[in-house]
Amino acid sequence: MLPDSLRHAGWTRATFFTGLGIAFAYALSLGARAGLGYDPVLDGEAVLQVALIAAPLFFLVGLGCFDYWFYWASGRPARPEDHSGHGATSWKSYFYPNTDHKVIGIQYVVTSFFFLLVGGLMAMLMRAELAQPGRQFVDPGTFNGLFSVHASILIFLFIIPVFAGLANYVLPLMIGAPDMAFPRLNALSFWLLPVAGVLMMASFFAPGGSFASGWTAYAPLSNSAPIGQVFFTIGVQFAGASSIATALNFLVTIITMRAPGMSFFRMPLLVWANFSTSLLVVIATPFIAASQFFVLLDRALGFNFFNAAGGGDVLMYQHVFWFYSHPAVYIMMLPGFGIISEILAVKSRKPIFGYRMMAFSLLAIVVLGFTVWAHHMFVSGMQSWIRVPMMITTAIIAVPTGIKIFSWLATMWRGVLKLDTPMLFALGFLTMFTLGGISGVMLAMIPLTIHVSDTYFIVAHIHYVLFGGSLFTIYAGVYYWFPKMTGRMFDERLGKLHFWSTFVFFNATFAPMHLIGVDGMPRRVADYAEKYAGWNLAISLASFALGLSTLIFVYNMVVSWRGGPRAVSNPWRALTLEWQVTSPPPVFNFDRIPTVVGGPYEYGIPGAVHGILHDGAEVAPTPAGTAAQPSKE
Repeated sequence: MLPDSLRHAGWTRATFFTGLGIAFAYALSLGARAGLGYDPVLDGEAVLQVALIAAPLFFLVGLGCFDYWFYWASGRPARPEDHSGHGATSWKSYFYPNTDHKVIGIQYVVTSFFFLLVGGLMAMLMRAELAQPGRQFVDPGTFNGLFSVHASILIFLFIIPVFAGLANYVLPLMIGAPDMAFPRLNALSFWLLPVAGVLMMASFFAPGGSFASGWTAYAPLSNSAPIGQVFFTIGVQFAGASSIATALNFLVTIITMRAPGMSFFRMPLLVWANFSTSLLVVIATPFIAASQFFVLLDRALGFNFFNAAGGGDVLMYQHVFWFYSHPAVYIMMLPGFGIISEILAVKSRKPIFGYRMMAFSLLAIVVLGFTVWAHHMFVSGMQSWIRVPMMITTAIIAVPTGIKIFSWLATMWRGVLKLDTPMLFALGFLTMFTLGGISGVMLAMIPLTIHVSDTYFIVAHIHYVLFGGSLFTIYAGVYYWFPKMTGRMFDERLGKLHFWSTFVFFNATFAPMHLIGVDGMPRRVADYAEKYAGWNLAISLASFALGLSTLIFVYNMVVSWRGGPRAVSNPWRALTLEWQVTSPPPVFNFDRIPTVVGGPYEYGIPGAVHGILHDGAEVAPTPAGTAAQPSKE
């Protein structure tokens, strides 16, 4: 008879089941190799590859992520839903699967920021190595591992999931729903994420070192790399499964669970942004899953998908990979566009200029995002006739993005701007993303791409887009919804100090990379020519200051969450539904489903209301127009 700790879901059972998963991997590998006549029967690499799949799945079973479905699949009587696992009762609740979208949202955000700190620490190590020419303290192989894991963690385990976390918390509230459409799938989606993160970080302990082929994992390099590469290959599968399940959940929730009266053109733009992003994720993410699955089959079973000597096609890897990975740029941008739209409207006390145009431009980006993948392959050796069409489509995609920039500027025009921390980060995003967008249009041009390919110009561009673009919107969103999530206000002075230190040292770090990139400094190298020494020392010093600025944010969030001033229900006087309930909201969001009677951004229109909460609502809806005059706050 098993003890209670192993019969009931929890960390004890999860640890025990992880051990079972490893034992299962040994048994399966030994049995299969013996049955097929392989010599030796015990092969450590084969066991490890099976264990990397089996152990995480057994861990999730032990933690209880599949309990409800196993109960149903076993044919046992229907279990009454008592909602005992819904909502957080203490900080310990965040370490177990939970079906409350608000708990899951916070789990996503906190976990993602943990991975941001890990990835940022790796960036600091790289910049320390690059502060001077020559070898300082890491060998080239370790350096390759650092930039590979740094990029993979920040893309797959920070930017993409942190947006999912913010949307998880806010989106059901915004559309007047009590939860997500599939709460248990939502919980599983989150727990797939730390599994992927642990796999990627654990690759440093693999024989031969961590995966060192970059986040692109180009074949055939990834086919012949040490076993650490498999940690990335399988980690991406878990992260991708998490993304797809979350996206499906968002789509079904948005389509089927909107409050009465909330038509598609009464949805806040954050909802539109996540609707568009979810379409991208569902269509594109299976392609990267397939590319890594093919690599795994090549390595484990000799399928030769990407082995030219065995009849495979090396270039096909890049086509499949970039068919996902260019749309992935917009997966990492579109939710941020929604966040900025919310903040600019509220902080300017103005309706969004061209609301419908903004919504359609999101859908246009979704469509055009699938037509530009080959511009990453201008120097790959693909057919030359593809270059010009891809150059044209890459330039065209700047049009819907430009529409959004001009719409945001028009929204602020003659508005009553409140320059607090969320607004500063929103304005910082506008500046940095515009600069990153300009260098992006430059990179669409074939001659320039050929000149700067694999130089620090590319490093500068991608960081202006993903750090200056995505991360600024993430900071803006976290500050904006922090009172709603925690019921506390953050320290505004620390918030502004965080913004200005980030803004200044971000530019001091990445702007010079354009110059040394055009001058020819290669990226992804641990050493460089003496002529780049001065700029690299300056960049490293600025990057250390940028890293320290992150600690201001962490300190502010932790201290404010524990003891900041109590937040009122609607500190920003916003109209959207999430601000019409208490901070933090009730367990099931609304006592009664609200009715939507107007647009979400009717600031300046006297008497305009977005939604009405019926009897039992904690807070009366905030009428629009009350802040049409200059605020005294």
